Amino acid sequence: MSGFEMFWPMMAHAFLVFCLYALLVRRRAAVVRAGKIERSAFLENHAEPEESRVVNKVIANQFELPVLFYAISILLFMMEADNILSVSLAWLFVVSRYLQAYMHITGNLALRRASFMAGFVSLFLMWLWLVVWMATA
Repeated sequence: MSGFEMFWPMMAHAFLVFCLYALLVRRRAAVVRAGKIERSAFLENHAEPEESRVVNKVIANQFELPVLFYAISILLFMMEADNILSVSLAWLFVVSRYLQAYMHITGNLALRRASFMAGFVSLFLMWLWLVVWMATA
């Protein structure tokens, strides 16, 4: 690869996280305005209403598997092991995170699992590619 192709999927994932935080703020503000909970409850992480709790959980999910995604993306770039396959797998991972977040928020459990597995497999293949690259270098 000749440029920063591996970084575009990482930026796309970061954008997802920023959008989820914006959604969380909107949903929390809505439940406070509706009188369902006091604003101070969020400061101490007390019983969060379902409307915002689900978004909060999706945000937490963005700091689990994606940590390995960022690590492998940077490693592939640094070791010059990024190619069309690894960049495609990175995009597949990010698309799966968008789908998984959407499905989680809308409650579609069956498709959420499928999108998680697609992301998990793509991430595993990225790590496997790095192992192969290093073993044959």
